Amino acid sequence: MGSVFRSEEMCLAQLFLQSGSAYDCISELGEMGLVEFRDINPSVNSFQRRFVSEIKRCEEMERILGYLLREIRKANIAVPEDDEICPVAPPPKHVLEIMEQLQRLEVELSEVARNKEKLQRNLLELTEYTHMLRITHTFVHSRSRALGPQYEEFQSIESDSGGCTGMQRLGAKLGFVSGLIHRVKVEAFERMLWRVCKGYTILSYAELGESLADLDTGEISKNVVFLISFWGDQIGQKVQKICDCYHCHLYPHPENDEERADVMDSLRTRMLDLNNVLHRTEEYLRQGLQKASESAFTWVVQVKKMKAIYHILNLSSFDVTNKCLIAEVWCPVNDLTNLRGALEEGSRKGDATVPSFVNRIPSNDTPPTLLRTNKFTSGFQSIVEAYGVGDYREASPVPYTIITFPFLFAVMFGDLGHGVVMACFALWMVLKEKSHKHKRSDNEIWTVFFEGRYIILMMGLFSVYTGLIYNDCFSKSLNIFGSGWSVRAIIDGQCTCRCEHIVLIYGPYPFGIDPIWNMAVNRLSFLNSYKMKMSVIIGVVHMSFGVVLSVFNHLHFKHHFNVYLLFLPELLFLLCLFGYLVFMILYKWLAFGARDSRLAPSILIHFINMFLMQGGDNTPLYPGQVGVFLVVVALLSVPVLLLGKPVYLYWLHRGGKGLRLRRVSMVERVMYELVTHTFSVNNFRHFNVRCLYFRDMREFGFDFGDVFLHQAIHTIEYCLGCISNTASYLRLWALSLAHAQLSEVLWAMVMRLGLRMTSRLGVLFLVPVFSLFAVLTVSILLVMEGLSAFLHALRLHWVEFQNKFYHGTGIKFAPFKFSTLPSVFEQDGLL
Repeated sequence: MGSVFRSEEMCLAQLFLQSGSAYDCISELGEMGLVEFRDINPSVNSFQRRFVSEIKRCEEMERILGYLLREIRKANIAVPEDDEICPVAPPPKHVLEIMEQLQRLEVELSEVARNKEKLQRNLLELTEYTHMLRITHTFVHSRSRALGPQYEEFQSIESDSGGCTGMQRLGAKLGFVSGLIHRVKVEAFERMLWRVCKGYTILSYAELGESLADLDTGEISKNVVFLISFWGDQIGQKVQKICDCYHCHLYPHPENDEERADVMDSLRTRMLDLNNVLHRTEEYLRQGLQKASESAFTWVVQVKKMKAIYHILNLSSFDVTNKCLIAEVWCPVNDLTNLRGALEEGSRKGDATVPSFVNRIPSNDTPPTLLRTNKFTSGFQSIVEAYGVGDYREASPVPYTIITFPFLFAVMFGDLGHGVVMACFALWMVLKEKSHKHKRSDNEIWTVFFEGRYIILMMGLFSVYTGLIYNDCFSKSLNIFGSGWSVRAIIDGQCTCRCEHIVLIYGPYPFGIDPIWNMAVNRLSFLNSYKMKMSVIIGVVHMSFGVVLSVFNHLHFKHHFNVYLLFLPELLFLLCLFGYLVFMILYKWLAFGARDSRLAPSILIHFINMFLMQGGDNTPLYPGQVGVFLVVVALLSVPVLLLGKPVYLYWLHRGGKGLRLRRVSMVERVMYELVTHTFSVNNFRHFNVRCLYFRDMREFGFDFGDVFLHQAIHTIEYCLGCISNTASYLRLWALSLAHAQLSEVLWAMVMRLGLRMTSRLGVLFLVPVFSLFAVLTVSILLVMEGLSAFLHALRLHWVEFQNKFYHGTGIKFAPFKFSTLPSVFEQDGLL
């Protein structure tokens, strides 16, 4: 249980692995996730390390698997995944077998895929040729019918005594070019023919009714069949070049109808044969892909684990004999026994003659931070780590955030009905968590909601509690125990029409706010005063608790002087000012009832007069009330907070010779923490930089100016923060009233319209009204208002609570574990 309140104790250890069993030992550690490896070869680049060739082999297998998965996905074949039985990393002697099997499968499937693509291309060409012959046949006959008389007249004028035309005497003959072109290129193609060929061409085209696929791009597009008639070889060459520029699919044009008919018959026969061959090829390819899909998941996991193991082996180094591999790891002290057991199991699998062992070594480096979580606490841990990872062995805010975070959210969101809906939604996600874990969702918003299901459940349950306190359920009050107020009328004996109403009080409402306030004229004023004072009380208690938690850090790190020079001045400053304000609020609630509420003095005037150090004309809250003493104590704590720690450290540094060693070591430790915090403020989180800076500090000695400057910043931030942070908690009051008012407006403008109708049709009209009310409630009051309250509760924890004791400048413990390693196939969406 200690790791719940504080990060676990870590140690630096050396692993001595025999070269024959190092692979199996790392594999066992990857399955258990016990240690975080350090790179002990930082000066060696990635290409000069020992296991570079093995990593390249794994990358080659990843390439082949990527090709197989793309083909499997293209064929719409599912890859079976067995989450219950996860394959382990294969032994090194089986790696070459897997490599050969994948290469053989790639060669076979790629050859079949190429043959399939070639057959599809041939089939597409025959299909285009068939459509071209069918359409151009109509072009030729229609053109001959339309231009027949003109052509005969032109032929008679140009003919000589030999009966030959002028174009034939020049050696020119009529030629044809036919083919297909994309529809979007037709206009530009026609203009180019006219400009280049000077009008010596006749272009006829018609759109193809069937859409054909382009094998190069895979897109389905509309094509146009064209027929170009021209005179002469030079014009024909120009037409040919223009067609090539526009990527036209050209096909030979028959000279007469008999040749056209023969070509059509030949095309139909060839297309029938190609369809049969293509169908058999697709069946064979699908069978091969189906067989590969059965082992694809196992291969992917094995390759990922092999690559990770060799990467870890590259972080280690061999000894001088090249028989032993040495690695450095960070390991939790409580897991050392499991670490030794994993090394023994790896040595047994590797058939090592000498077992591998672990040796714990001392280190001055700051260890990483490890806080163990489960499915319930992981969401709250993510909230805290979004602010920053805790320092090593620093008190963790997570156990307290589990209660305070949903409670502060519920104070702003308090509504019984909304809390029940939110809790039911979260409970449904909790009950469905096992089935959801086996499904991969690409919806990031849904994934975030599901990961925070326990946070939403707690927020819903706490909202039910605060909804009962506010006595608010969809903006309506519940009269469960009966009101403690009673209204009676006294009728005047002289005039029966005149009466006076008096209010009698029988006692307080047992739980929550009396429902009669829902009908009172001064309801909003009462709730404003109540929720504002409640927000101040909660804020001061929350901040005071954060200051108290800082004591546990001071005592754990053996900085006992911080208890007297930091904790006590901070606590006195907070309690003497704002703690006294909370005391006056509670005293006024207890001392003054409803009958004598008009005689109660103003707390705000008392608080202002206390700062002005004058009594004023206000009536004392209690006999002998004097608040000046508390102000003096708060003001005297400021110089102690400002000068106490720097002066004490300076005294330790300049102390007597007999105490020099112990005092200087304490100063150095405090200076190191000071430097660490200073660098964290400036976002310098690299540990090596901090160590170099600390080494320079040790060489140059104690610098009083740096310590005083840092403490002055802390003092100003804390003193001003006590005022601003207390005011910041008023958001609890503001958002609570805003949520209640939005709920009331929504009920009055939507739901009340359906309830006003008393006829039989009112029931039918109530259905769409209630549907609209439910949609607006979920979208506005639950989603938008819930998100707003969540963000405000998050800010109150990060800024107002955690900065009192939590630095958040540590390094998170990242153990080597196969299940947490990303896969290239998951990143590419192939799995």
